[in-house]
Amino acid sequence: MAPGPAETIVVPETLFEPKYAAHKGVYKELAPTKFDAEIETGKKEGFQAAKYPHYLPTWNPEQKYPTLEPFEHVEHGKDADTTFPNLLPEGAAVTHLTPTIGTEVRGIQLTSLTSAGKDELARFVAERKVVAFRGQDFADLPIEKALEFGGYFGRHHIHPTSGSPEGFPEVHLVHRGAGDNSVDQFFANRTSSVAWHSDVSYEQQPPGTTFLYILDKPETGGDTLFVDAAEAYNRLSPLFRERLHGLKATHSGIEQVNAAAARGSIKRRDPVVNEHPIIRTHPSTGEKAIYVNPQFTRDIVGLKKEESDALLKFLYDHLAYGADFQARVKWEEGTVVVWDNRVTQHSALIDWKNGQRRHLARITPQAERPFETPV
Repeated sequence: MAPGPAETIVVPETLFEPKYAAHKGVYKELAPTKFDAEIETGKKEGFQAAKYPHYLPTWNPEQKYPTLEPFEHVEHGKDADTTFPNLLPEGAAVTHLTPTIGTEVRGIQLTSLTSAGKDELARFVAERKVVAFRGQDFADLPIEKALEFGGYFGRHHIHPTSGSPEGFPEVHLVHRGAGDNSVDQFFANRTSSVAWHSDVSYEQQPPGTTFLYILDKPETGGDTLFVDAAEAYNRLSPLFRERLHGLKATHSGIEQVNAAAARGSIKRRDPVVNEHPIIRTHPSTGEKAIYVNPQFTRDIVGLKKEESDALLKFLYDHLAYGADFQARVKWEEGTVVVWDNRVTQHSALIDWKNGQRRHLARITPQAERPFETPV
């Protein structure tokens, strides 16, 4: 069932293939599909209402969309000024978290950026992989204005199953309500909530520059881990890198839809399976990065199952254990985290045990179809 070079396999529910349908990723099991409305709206004694109630998730079964069509992506970071004068003017405080991945920026407002500043943002994030902008007013914008900002970087992705603010399916919500201790059931049988992935990599044109902003947070915990998939590629031996070039892997959205259906959630689109190069090239920086992840990648085209499984396990472990090319972002009020899904993977952490609310919104512009260049 491997797609051709420019083909997306669309899988109606009646045709879900067993080899894909049996797979479930950790984060799919952890994603809530309901919440206590009385608590989240402040009607239950002892609980504070959500700070941004218009961002509370809804799951509307009437939202149905056709299969995504290809589009021409404009990569704004390609011709940006790499001295970043419009993004990082004098007075901006820039702190690098590690040598290759992760930066904190204070003293600027993303919402005030000019087009040149947005171009530089795309390039800066491509270079630093993930950037946490502190003290932002992004969450206070009307939702349509936040979407207008994000739309500069690509076509908005509408998630096939996740909750969204009423009337705004383009916004993907990450929400665990106050008093929600359902994760205890998960940890009764699992040892960790870590689930490395690149967002919706099963799409023909997966996301590039991606935005996640905090709405509500636990006092401590709920950090997000990021790994530099470009540095992970660089750490491989030249001979091994050469062997990976030319290989493609299938990425499947079937399991995500199945998991949502099992929890009584929605399906906005039929799931798809797409084939992408294992090593992809970033269109702005030219960097090569490993592009497989255990949540959505299923097999390597042309290899037998045992061969594919062994090679994928090595790559997954290489990324997961590479603490020397990872960064951990701690959330603060007013934080907008921007990362490039083409050269990173990430995982949320569910490590707080006091039932406090964690609520974030993601804007997910799509980018080009993954491509590779010679080793």
